[in-house]
Amino acid sequence: MRALPSLLSPDWIAMVAGGVSTIASACDAALRPTLMRAVGSTISPDGTWVTVFLARRQSRQLLQNLAATGRIAVVFSQPSNHRTLQVKASRVEVRPMVEADRPVLEHYRVAMEGELRTVGVEPHFTRAMLAYALDDVVAVAFAPEDAFDQTPGSRAGARIGTQPSGSAP
Repeated sequence: MRALPSLLSPDWIAMVAGGVSTIASACDAALRPTLMRAVGSTISPDGTWVTVFLARRQSRQLLQNLAATGRIAVVFSQPSNHRTLQVKASRVEVRPMVEADRPVLEHYRVAMEGELRTVGVEPHFTRAMLAYALDDVVAVAFAPEDAFDQTPGSRAGARIGTQPSGSAP
């Protein structure tokens, strides 16, 4: 799969890379949605590739929908200020987690612990929320094709890439 030029400003890329709440979703052919909290995510430095990590046993329907349609939508949200980004793609690559992914998941967990601590969530709750069995995790990679500022406020739903991006409401 060839990456498209990034839709995202450096500010949006930095937010995603900083370890924020990540929810992946997909729908089946009848447009019935399913979603799941990712146990980790990463974004390429230029914003052209996103990878979300899902616990397979918890994400069966979502993974079936991805296999059937290839379409994904992922929401990244910063709990401390509700700044939210949604990215979409029409093609995904799904693979088992590999040993090289461990540091990515560890970075994500530590970043989420810090982010959630700012809103009063203790680290042991974050660790429980993001717990996974290593052999159960799959990586879902994609090149974002569309992006939206979903931060509550006057710009909620605004497409990114056609106007100045990365600004908070």
